[in-house]
Amino acid sequence: MKARFKRTTAPLAAGLSAVLLAAGCGTERSDGSDGEGVRVAVGISDEVLATDPADGYDPGSWLLFNNVFQSLMSFPKGGSTPEPEAAEKCGFEAGSTVYRCTLREGLKFSNGNDLTAKDVKFSFERALRIASDSGPGPLLSTIDSIETPDDRTVVFKLKVPDATFPSKIASGAGSIVDHREYEAGSLRTDGKAVGSGPYKLDSFSDKEAAFSVNPHYKGNARVRNTGVTLTFFRGDQKGLGSALKDGNVDVAYRGLTAQDIDGLQGSVEASKQGIAVVEGSSAEVQHLVFNMKDPVAGKLAVRKAFAYLVDRDALVRDVYKGTAEPLYSIVPAGIAGHNTAFFDLYGGSPQQDKARMALRDAGIDEKVKITLWSTPSRYGPATDLEMAAIAEQLNKSGLFDADVKSVEFEQYEKDIQAGRYGVYVKGWVPDYPDPDNFTQPFFGEGNVLGNGYENKQITGEIIPETSAIADRSATDDKIGKLQDIVAEDLPILPLWQGKQYAVAKGNITGLEWTLDASTVFRFWEIKKG
Repeated sequence: MKARFKRTTAPLAAGLSAVLLAAGCGTERSDGSDGEGVRVAVGISDEVLATDPADGYDPGSWLLFNNVFQSLMSFPKGGSTPEPEAAEKCGFEAGSTVYRCTLREGLKFSNGNDLTAKDVKFSFERALRIASDSGPGPLLSTIDSIETPDDRTVVFKLKVPDATFPSKIASGAGSIVDHREYEAGSLRTDGKAVGSGPYKLDSFSDKEAAFSVNPHYKGNARVRNTGVTLTFFRGDQKGLGSALKDGNVDVAYRGLTAQDIDGLQGSVEASKQGIAVVEGSSAEVQHLVFNMKDPVAGKLAVRKAFAYLVDRDALVRDVYKGTAEPLYSIVPAGIAGHNTAFFDLYGGSPQQDKARMALRDAGIDEKVKITLWSTPSRYGPATDLEMAAIAEQLNKSGLFDADVKSVEFEQYEKDIQAGRYGVYVKGWVPDYPDPDNFTQPFFGEGNVLGNGYENKQITGEIIPETSAIADRSATDDKIGKLQDIVAEDLPILPLWQGKQYAVAKGNITGLEWTLDASTVFRFWEIKKG
């Protein structure tokens, strides 16, 4: 598995359902016709790095994929169990090693071409053949072969039991392209995209992308606008905020700072201007990672001292202004199997005496000198402030002499792989809302952390066993055991689970259905006027 940490710019949401915090946004009823309302302008601080689903993996690109392309399966709004989308039905055969799908009748791409099983087979085989470093290949790696007995039937034969396969192909990794529009062995670089999703891409540039409703679409989505214009602010958070206040965008998504959100929530002035903050659920997480081979961080006593001293409540309050929640396990709240293993072992508030005892029992009597490594270019400018706050917490105990260093992401990743850092930060936006996506990438063979951690019970027993269980709720006990093992071994220290926000100006409805743990920002749910 490649290092595939999606870029984040601020903590995103937690909670079971979206909450509307100011006047001007109401809950949309389910009645109404497709394509109603008017065009909606959305601004994001991210870029869309690719329009070809065989290449992009960043949040901006997946936002485009989820609206322009169909997958066989999709996540319903507010749900974590995938349901048929381009497919009429899908199901496992022969345990969890054969997955058969029957396509809906009459599917067409936005250009009017028929979508058949040939296109589905082509799309998956193309992504695997191209094997882009920033593509979806790792999510599709369990595919052994694909058969198409007829135009509406697709049969995936898997190398190993993979009960998470429906969730994987419900993500952007499952995007279906027109085999007549894409080369089998090379990426599309003209900025165009042809899919069968609710929208078609009319234009794409460095500054914005324009989408209109796809008249040929057949699926579960019910479109509530006549199109979307997506403006890219490319990290300019102030510019995004100004555009919203000036009415140049109707919705600001991904990019307003924690301070912006904090200032707008419950603000009388914002309410008078018709500005509303919408909060929804998210499974974005952030961890401290310990290099198990480092001469300092590799000592369990040092890692235990961290676990006893880090004050998550203070980080969430002071650095992230309440736009995140403390996290005490590797599987976040709202995902099946979540527990509080780290809270149970190390408590929820600083325990200096226990930290001192852990160090002294290991014969460590001097202050522990250590550097915390950060990269604001990947996880947002607040990351440096967060690492500085953690260093201050450690030093305040009198047990540490900690400092912080920050580098750009490209160098950061190279240094991690070279084992140069003892303690560093990693953020994770899930590909799909299943505990597998918070365990296998971190603790499976060839994991993405680059910290030298391996536990044979996890890699040899728990992960293979849970991967084969089709009833995902039946994995809870084993996933709980995995979390308990990690809490004891301490290769990472969970810090926070994000909250996801969108901010709207004017009479915008439906945003609450775009913010959930699936990370699918559903254009079709947004209505203006």
